[in-house]
Amino acid sequence: MPASRSHLIRPFIALAMVTVSTLYALAQQPPTPTRVRGTVESVDGDTLAVKSRSGEDVKLHMAGNMVVLGLTKIALSDIKVGSFIGTTTVPGPDGTPKAVEVHVFPENMRGTGEGSRPYDLKPNSSMTNATVAQSVVSNDGHTLLVKYKDGEKKVEVAPDTPVVTYVPGDKADLKAGAKVIAFMKKLPDGSLETDRVSVGRDGLTPPM
Repeated sequence: MPASRSHLIRPFIALAMVTVSTLYALAQQPPTPTRVRGTVESVDGDTLAVKSRSGEDVKLHMAGNMVVLGLTKIALSDIKVGSFIGTTTVPGPDGTPKAVEVHVFPENMRGTGEGSRPYDLKPNSSMTNATVAQSVVSNDGHTLLVKYKDGEKKVEVAPDTPVVTYVPGDKADLKAGAKVIAFMKKLPDGSLETDRVSVGRDGLTPPM
């Protein structure tokens, strides 16, 4: 290869190597979390301070249109055919999805996040939001057949599985000690903002 041509090609090879290494580094970075689960430490103006379950201190800017929803316990028997629910599941020994928790949506929230997708509560967990098409009661709990727009799933719900529902909430519920899940996004300046917080009522820790 002529020396002059070699001098021209070397910079392009170097640039390509830098580009590949940069893309690789970006691929290795963990995604920015979209929610924080923890305990409210304080509310100062529009800043919500949360101690995450893993012990991190997280400060969130509360958006002006922030929605606060309460979570309260209900009975497993309150899940009826036709209920629109969300459930975190993990595969059981036989592959059947086992419910880690179930949350029942009120009618005005029907259709929220309909579908099934990977979830970050536990390893190999999924979140499925769907309508209960069938409920079979046994000594081991309930087996629910839930249907969503792209499919269906059978879910086994043990008698001791936490079951909750949403109730109207208010910013005043965000008191020190309250257990919350705050949905968040990173702003251009690197800070975090939340526009939706679910808070447990009567000391409840949101199970999802």
